[in-house]
Amino acid sequence: MHENRTTYPKRKAQMYQQLQELPKKYKVLALIKMNKVRSTQILPLRKILKDDVEFVSIKDKVAKKALESLDVPGIKEIAGDLTGQCMFMFTNISPFKLNVLLAKNKIMMAARGGDIASIDIVVPAKNTGIAPGPMLTEFKEAGIPTKIDQGTIWIAKDSTPVLKGEAINEKLASILGKLDIKPVEAGISLFTALEDGLKYAEQEMIIDVEKIREEFSQAHQEAVSLSIEAAYITPENISQILSKAAQSARSVSIESGYMTDETKEQTLQKADSQARALAGQAKDYTPS
Repeated sequence: MHENRTTYPKRKAQMYQQLQELPKKYKVLALIKMNKVRSTQILPLRKILKDDVEFVSIKDKVAKKALESLDVPGIKEIAGDLTGQCMFMFTNISPFKLNVLLAKNKIMMAARGGDIASIDIVVPAKNTGIAPGPMLTEFKEAGIPTKIDQGTIWIAKDSTPVLKGEAINEKLASILGKLDIKPVEAGISLFTALEDGLKYAEQEMIIDVEKIREEFSQAHQEAVSLSIEAAYITPENISQILSKAAQSARSVSIESGYMTDETKEQTLQKADSQARALAGQAKDYTPS
């Protein structure tokens, strides 16, 4: 958008107006860098989050001009991150929860040369439907055993040309695409977000849900153990405290020789054992 212009194309004007309104409508503005994302990842997310998130893809120059003119705390900092192809997400969901939702909705995608396999790539034995020709050499170079049958290439047996974590070369990626094998797990994470004037960086919004769940579980167990040890009664620990108190009372009763219906058998057994020990000592005693 040139500084000297007084009118702009209708589409740009609409995008500009849209970015003037949405930051005031929603509590959270989040940004995705599209250079790390394939367009096929966005469509499923639009469907899943359609009731909670508005996705807006817009030219960075238009977006910068629109955001910089807004009187919204922190918005100008977001404008400074608009380089390359970006996508906005407007929502009332917190950036942390939104990032977790994005992480949960990963999809398996076709491989490109240089991609890293997210799983062990298993190519099953089957009729590929591909006519013999140069593809035979490509299958051979990829380590996939083949045979010709009924005028098509058949994969002779199950094979695993690449293991999880290994790189996929361009020729294998082409073969996997023809066989409709999708070995690359792809997700989206937020690059930055703005909520109530606070700007969050990419790393600040990453939450390891399982790790946090384990930490909460461990903290809960430690708190319960401490409350039991201190005899601080709560609805969660009362049964353990009463059980511990009962056990301690039984032990004191047995140790002191104070018989009750619950401890008389153990008290008598202890007394008998002590008496036998004393009798044994008396029998072996020899005056000096």
